Amino acid sequence: MVAGVLAALLCGVPLSAISAPTIDAAVSARDLELQYRRGERALALQRLDLALSARPGDSGLRFLKGVLLSETGRAAEAVQLFERMTEDFPDLPEPYNNLAVLHASAGRLERAREALDVALRLDPTYRTAHENLGDVLVRLAQRAYEAAAAGGHAEPALQAKLRLVRDLATRR
Repeated sequence: MVAGVLAALLCGVPLSAISAPTIDAAVSARDLELQYRRGERALALQRLDLALSARPGDSGLRFLKGVLLSETGRAAEAVQLFERMTEDFPDLPEPYNNLAVLHASAGRLERAREALDVALRLDPTYRTAHENLGDVLVRLAQRAYEAAAAGGHAEPALQAKLRLVRDLATRR
């Protein structure tokens, strides 16, 4: 998934969907996200870390940190955070979805598919996870067709399928 799509997919879920409407009068996940988006990134991340040290079990703050880590190019840390969230909050589909996006962007398509399967078992109406699963399946199909076409002896039908799936993959 391309970087712009990654950011859109990661932020596709409102934070209120996984956290209490107000986390704290002094600092909320929404306030921190707005501060970050205004360009005060370092301060927002610092305040987020302070809030998390006071409330380490706050799913909304942890989710926001994972999103911000992934947006700042710290994908490995974001993966670790979302993996921990799937252990600590196994009933929340959003961490599985975001974990899948990170796996897919790193080429770990089977792991991405598995995480999306869990997200959709938890919430069968989760549209973003359905779309992400479609993207992952297209990329898996592309790999399969390319393997079948290896050696240059692809039949016209296989060549047509490969063109179609490549076109789909570039339209994300």
